[in-house]
Amino acid sequence: MTVAVGAQAAAIPEEVIQASFYPYKDGVPSVEGLTPGMTINQSNVDRFKDALDPGMYHFIKNGDTEMQVGETTSFDLHPSYVEATRKYSADVQLGAGHGELSPTIAGRPFPQEPSLDDPRAGEKLAWNYKYGYNWGDSAAIMPFYWTMRDMDSGKKERTIKFNFHFLNFTHRTSQDPYPKIEPNPSELFRGTYVQALEPFDVKDTQLLIQRFEDDTKVDNAYLYLGFQRRVRRLSTGQTTDAFLGTDVMIEDFEGYNGRISDMNWAYKGTRYMLMPFFSHNELQLDNETHQDSDGYQVVAFGGQGGCFPNITWQLRKVYEVDSIPIDQNHPISKRTHFMDAQTFTIPRTVVYDRKGDMWKNWVIGQAHPDHHLPINKGTGVAIDDAFTMIDMQAKHCTTGQFKGIVDPALSPVDKFSVQNMRASGR
Repeated sequence: MTVAVGAQAAAIPEEVIQASFYPYKDGVPSVEGLTPGMTINQSNVDRFKDALDPGMYHFIKNGDTEMQVGETTSFDLHPSYVEATRKYSADVQLGAGHGELSPTIAGRPFPQEPSLDDPRAGEKLAWNYKYGYNWGDSAAIMPFYWTMRDMDSGKKERTIKFNFHFLNFTHRTSQDPYPKIEPNPSELFRGTYVQALEPFDVKDTQLLIQRFEDDTKVDNAYLYLGFQRRVRRLSTGQTTDAFLGTDVMIEDFEGYNGRISDMNWAYKGTRYMLMPFFSHNELQLDNETHQDSDGYQVVAFGGQGGCFPNITWQLRKVYEVDSIPIDQNHPISKRTHFMDAQTFTIPRTVVYDRKGDMWKNWVIGQAHPDHHLPINKGTGVAIDDAFTMIDMQAKHCTTGQFKGIVDPALSPVDKFSVQNMRASGR
């Protein structure tokens, strides 16, 4: 891998840090007529079209759902991640080739504002996402309910219960050890481990994804099928198949779950848009289908077919970025991502089919950690808390209800190995 490594760069100016991590310190954005507490529906949606992405505008205009507007709140990331950006980001540079970056240790690689005059601005934003603070250094979702629904009838076709685990091997800032776990002979950046718990026909199905620090190396991805009791390696193309019959590809996880080098990235501009950010404990939660022994309740769903989370939406600063597959055989023509400028999570994505028509809409609701489980308070992690993937063409959706837990004890290193898959499947 060839990267451009220059001389010691000047330190990141503090005003850049403040603008990148605290965009609402001096005030929150506003749109005329838009106020917290109001409802956007068919009758008034055209007034607020500029504050909506094209997918949500379509659904509200069509009468499929309404949108409750909440107050814009700051989702401050953990101070250790901000400090790592101050300490390590001044020298970060893109390499000459696609998917190449100079060595980085931790923090946001490119905290500066993107420019439309910069042909590689989209790629820099993608790196900010890859090395972002989504789930912090490690976390788990236990349990995680995925429900497939017919959007016309509202029929619940099937619910799969999972556990998900995430671990950063490098770029760590808040959980010991940092900045990296050693030994790490394969030079992994991140691991994702998934285990299906219910129903019986998919019980013990497991998925393991190992992503390398070197983005030009193809991910290791493994699947363990409980009924076959064996691990098989997934080819690259299988990450774009429907995952266990749902509307979600493995590549869709967390907004985008692939390599930077698998896509061409195009920055389309900065805007203020209504985004699915909220305080979990202030929502009217699901008191019918899932409730844990500790009293935790997941987000409820409503709207057409039960495909829309009952959450509130905040007006937030957003970077609009297109990702266009390099592989000409990829099933989509592009994704339009709406990256949250403060957290660099991807709560909204619109997916376009090979013809360029709008195909799927991906909403990942973000809960403030200080208004969620007590263990999440102070972690600085925007908690993925509810999702819906809506196939607009098939009139079908898959919804997700989370119990996200930021606890390093739930995601030890040995969980992210093929050996663990074999042992857990027996």
